[in-house]
Amino acid sequence: MDIQYQGENLLPGQLGQFFIILSFGAALLSCISYCFATRYKEDASWHKIGRIAFFINIIAVIGIGSSLFYIIYNHLFEYHYAWSHSSRTLPVYYIISSFWEGQEGSFWLWMFWQAVLALVVVARGKSWESPVMTTIMLCQTVLASMLIGIEVVGERVGSSPFILLRQALEAPIFSNPNYLSMIADGNGLNPLLQNYWMVIHPPTLFLGFASMVVPFAYGIAGLWQRKYKEWLRPALPWSLFAVMVLGAGIIMGSFWAYEALNFGGFWAWDPVENASIIPWFTLIAAVHVIVAYKNSGHSYFTATFLVLISFVLVIYASFLTRSGVLGETSVHSFTDLGMYWQLVVFNLIFFALMVYFLASRWKELPITKKDEETYSREFWLFIGALILVVACVQIIATTSIPVFNAMFGTKIAPPVDAIAHYNKWQAAFAILVLILSAIAQFLKYKKTTPKIFYANLLASFVVSLVVTGILLYFTKVYTNFIYVLLSFGAVFALVANARILGDAFKGKWKLAGSSVAHIGFALLIIGALVAAATNKVVSLNAGGSIPIAGFEEREKPGENLFLYINQPVEMGGYTITYIGDSIAMPNIYYKVNYERKDEKTGKVIEKFQLTPNAQQNPKMGLIGTPSTRHYITKDIYTIVTSAPKLDDPQEQEHNHEGHDPNEGYEEPTTQLVNIGDTLRYKNGFIVVKGVNRNATLQNMPLANGDLLFALQLEVHAVTGEVYQADPKYLIKNGNSFDFAKDVEEQGLRLRFTKIAPNKGMELMIYQKPLPEKKWIVMKAIEFPYINFFWCGTIIMTIGFVLSIFRRNKELKGKIV
Repeated sequence: MDIQYQGENLLPGQLGQFFIILSFGAALLSCISYCFATRYKEDASWHKIGRIAFFINIIAVIGIGSSLFYIIYNHLFEYHYAWSHSSRTLPVYYIISSFWEGQEGSFWLWMFWQAVLALVVVARGKSWESPVMTTIMLCQTVLASMLIGIEVVGERVGSSPFILLRQALEAPIFSNPNYLSMIADGNGLNPLLQNYWMVIHPPTLFLGFASMVVPFAYGIAGLWQRKYKEWLRPALPWSLFAVMVLGAGIIMGSFWAYEALNFGGFWAWDPVENASIIPWFTLIAAVHVIVAYKNSGHSYFTATFLVLISFVLVIYASFLTRSGVLGETSVHSFTDLGMYWQLVVFNLIFFALMVYFLASRWKELPITKKDEETYSREFWLFIGALILVVACVQIIATTSIPVFNAMFGTKIAPPVDAIAHYNKWQAAFAILVLILSAIAQFLKYKKTTPKIFYANLLASFVVSLVVTGILLYFTKVYTNFIYVLLSFGAVFALVANARILGDAFKGKWKLAGSSVAHIGFALLIIGALVAAATNKVVSLNAGGSIPIAGFEEREKPGENLFLYINQPVEMGGYTITYIGDSIAMPNIYYKVNYERKDEKTGKVIEKFQLTPNAQQNPKMGLIGTPSTRHYITKDIYTIVTSAPKLDDPQEQEHNHEGHDPNEGYEEPTTQLVNIGDTLRYKNGFIVVKGVNRNATLQNMPLANGDLLFALQLEVHAVTGEVYQADPKYLIKNGNSFDFAKDVEEQGLRLRFTKIAPNKGMELMIYQKPLPEKKWIVMKAIEFPYINFFWCGTIIMTIGFVLSIFRRNKELKGKIV
């Protein structure tokens, strides 16, 4: 008999699933229609059907997102996605983050941005609309299939975000029709994702991924229609846009890693980070080769190949992060949802599309037989692009070790120290790219007079040597030869491009975009190099140990300080004091005061407070989020690495029946005392002042023959406070009773239990365990000159914007 479940709100899920099916069908119909519209241009009906189906797809995609957000926002935990990724305690902005924490939500985000970009193509594409939209809608169809969540021939296709909790999990709770009443809250958002950067980083990153399909689609359209040269013109601004947005998304991820993760830095060569940067590198290379081809006619195949492979690598990146193949090698890849082979097919479709058109059109491609001049810009742009490609091959090869192992049954171990491994290779590539970005600025397309070239080069070279010397002196990165070369390369690129930028201010504004972007990249490299090479732990622990069991298994004790509340500690020129905490569940904010004093006068010259926070996560343990003090020349980065676990307030306040009245106290001590005696307790001493023979009891009248005595005690705390206490002893009808007196401030319970003639009075002292003194373990790192990194990012983005405006201006009126 079917169970009639109570309280489930099924309509939002049913609507959402309907919209998924609609989006898949509409995307497939649009793809097919646009394909026929490209082949049969004289029949306008196919084009019309393609557009109508595309607009239906947009409506369906918005419907999916609206239904899912409604479910998450209203905490409908009957749905597995809402229960898995959100909770009632999350503020609205983190509810937005929980929307794309899971694979299904991030696939929707990709679909949404792709639909938005396709709308621009429809509005501006003109004769390119049909062939370009064919490829875009093919991708939209595949993405929709990732959400469809149905079984075909016994195999599940996609994973629906609208599956019910009772359908996703098997548990005894679901035999109860009213199981929802037993689900108080959802699992909540991963603590690592509870950061404001995660509200904007994933949308930006997926906009970058989605935008990569547009130049890919133009490239396929150009090969398909044999418009080999024409497609490059509209594809270039789209490529610049994709490079800019994806780059911004990657840098936002660096901000997140720096401010939210306990990486102790902004880049860790994590496989997911690598997966996003690989297509970015190849598309940057593609942009440079396209520009070279437009001005010289050389390297057409290279330009086309790089544009196409960039989007294929985006799909490969998706496979790496979603298939589960990375296993435990990444801290922020998705969990496997059983779509391994579906993701493989996604890769194969677009890889096959690329290979087919390049192979079938190979003999027709416009290849220039004349070699490039050595003294030409296009030659060195090609060499620079080639270096970027080789850099990508190195990253792909190492990141894909788990893939190779899965495919061939090998057991190749990834590098033990991944950061050192990647830095060793990528530093060399970065030096070459930086130097080439400087040299190319002094070259003209087709041919340059060697005498003029060397004169310009020599001047910039000499200035760069001087500036590099100054940089090395202040940043102290001269201890490593590779660092010296990298510093020189970055400064050389900066000086050479600054000179070109100077020409732009004289009226040659066409040069501004590229030179600004190159200057930004050079500053970014300088900031990354100096911060990574010279960052130092300032929370040095001279004792080399932390009195916490197992701490050395997860952290280096010598780089962490144990702080008791209100006990100042000297650290790297600062006096730091942990002064307490505040709670905004689920986060605990630890307040750490920093003071810096003048060594001669002892006067405080700087004072500030940092508030690193942490969550006590039942599955992941303590998850710390740093707090950072920003200076012009450095950052002081502080993170809590250990802290006592908070007791559950509800547990503390629970007052159950039948409990022992002395519960919570240690075993009592019993002593015979007389007037004038002094007794010690944990937090002070007790003085016996006298006996009151006329004591009274509230609500208990005394009969003739009853005797009531009160022992007059004075409790002195070590902090100076004095408390009065008068425990009572009653003899009534031949029976004895005692009435305890509590001194709650000191955790004391005092009982006057017996009078022993000629010996004294029996006093029982109950003491609560002393409350544990609050403490934290913290780590502090100084990142010198990291602002070069952030400033370089902003300047590089501005350069891309200027380049996009320039290329769009060139494009106006030239697309037919």
